[in-house]
Amino acid sequence: MKISEIMTRKVNSISPEAPVMDGIKALFTNKISGLPVIDASGKIVGMFTEKDVLRNILPSYLAQVGKFVYENSPKTIKCKVERLPEHKVSELMRREVVKVSEDASIYEVAHIMLTQNVRRIPVVDKNDVMVGIVARSDVLDNILKG
Repeated sequence: MKISEIMTRKVNSISPEAPVMDGIKALFTNKISGLPVIDASGKIVGMFTEKDVLRNILPSYLAQVGKFVYENSPKTIKCKVERLPEHKVSELMRREVVKVSEDASIYEVAHIMLTQNVRRIPVVDKNDVMVGIVARSDVLDNILKG
């Protein structure tokens, strides 16, 4: 089965120039954890996720020293939260985007999701324009249906 058969074609996305707060609102309103960032030509330039926002808010050295360090610094975190509205989506988004062609098989996509540790994968056409998105739940559901 090709991924184009199960992908979601109507995709919520956001512009790289959009305010970060618009992105956060879109995540909460749509009850999703990530949005593809699409430029004016329809090409994917990044992914904007809850994880990216958290990464921006938490003290930056935490990512460098590992998961065993914890700092409870409400003042530092509050300051970063207050400055979120100053940012555009392009400043927080992840630029490395795992994407697949609409001809990819469901098993190939499952393998990519596992090895690349991603929850959703944008689907692109021959011109690298996004035509849909597929989530882990879509893949698992269809594999189980056989």
